[in-house]
Amino acid sequence: MMKTLLSSAAATLALTSFAQAEIKVGILHSLSGTMAISETTLKDTMLLLIEEQNAKGGVLGEQLVPVVVDPASDWPLFAEKARELLTVHEVDVIFGNWTSVSRKSVLPVIEELNGLLFYPVQYEGEESSKNVFYTGAAPNQQAIPATDYYLEELGVEKFALLGTDYVYPRTTNKILEQYLKDKGIPEDDIFVNYTPFGHSDWSKIVADVVALGADGKKVGVISTINGDANIGFYKELAAAGISADDIPVVAFSVGEEELSGLDTSNLVGHLAAWNYFQSAESEANDAFIKAWKGKMGDERVTNDPMEAHYIGFNMWVQAVEAASTTDVDAVRTAMYGQEFPNLTGGTAVMLPNHHLAKPVLIGEITEDGQFDIISQTDEVPGDAWTDFLPESAVLKSDWKDLGCGMYNTETSSCVQIQSNY
Repeated sequence: MMKTLLSSAAATLALTSFAQAEIKVGILHSLSGTMAISETTLKDTMLLLIEEQNAKGGVLGEQLVPVVVDPASDWPLFAEKARELLTVHEVDVIFGNWTSVSRKSVLPVIEELNGLLFYPVQYEGEESSKNVFYTGAAPNQQAIPATDYYLEELGVEKFALLGTDYVYPRTTNKILEQYLKDKGIPEDDIFVNYTPFGHSDWSKIVADVVALGADGKKVGVISTINGDANIGFYKELAAAGISADDIPVVAFSVGEEELSGLDTSNLVGHLAAWNYFQSAESEANDAFIKAWKGKMGDERVTNDPMEAHYIGFNMWVQAVEAASTTDVDAVRTAMYGQEFPNLTGGTAVMLPNHHLAKPVLIGEITEDGQFDIISQTDEVPGDAWTDFLPESAVLKSDWKDLGCGMYNTETSSCVQIQSNY
């Protein structure tokens, strides 16, 4: 009887140890609602990456277990689902979010519970949390280079800044407005307009953009329109007979996945700025595309936020193995300086400000819904705080040596309050 009791106790201890050793990966992406058009693919990407890592033996000898939740494009629900992942499912890391408003919703939760979020989408900057690694582009890795391309290569003289009404477009456009004014563009030559998520009637806005060029000056659109609203916007452009030669559009939230749902015949020549396109030529990209299509089907495309998850996930694996634990504080320390080959032929590096150094690419839309890469830089270090707003230009993020995300270089002090626009 004693032997049986001991055996039962040993079995219980073994099961408990196994449960504690299980490595859970939270996946926090909208699978329904207006953002599902963009985020479902990122959930699928994470499942593929986890499957591939498990085939290699997992991490620290343990298999990775994905925990998928659906915040349903509902910004407050993102916070609830993040709390559920950390407290109910006890995940070791979270990969997720698309919109900045959803990230802002999640931020207090992961900071309170000391979670770790890998955020894979271009964003407005002006934020630095010790609990977030920002693997998408900061403004100096997308918005500013795209604007420079308009000014220097296309000779654009008037700018229509069109965005969805939330924090990412508003803050990005605040930065771009100041940048354009610094470049000598008059305020009257900058048209700014915001529309709700899911907006569908674009006729008046497109007419206003066309009217902007009535004086003969070259007009360009900088688009921070998100989600399925892009479908109606590009359809209205085509219906109005607007070509890329007439009024070019450079988009920051339209990639291969969004174009897969559009008739692109009338969009040829319009632009997007990202850090990756499926058309990038490298052996790593060929292998990634082959694995993706082999799993998901030939019709499925790859895109920039997928590459950001690819880089972030592999860096997290390396950091966990270097730290020999999934403990958030230890993994954070191990993340600094992590390198991993990106899919465009270079190497991504994680900086002390929790941003990556990565290249900037500008692509033209082609008839098959892909992008012809017309401009590519070397790796550009991501900047958490823009140089083009005076209140931000004095701030520096350095979690490795300064232990601060908002270090004021003028006062040599750490600011504790995050900036929100």
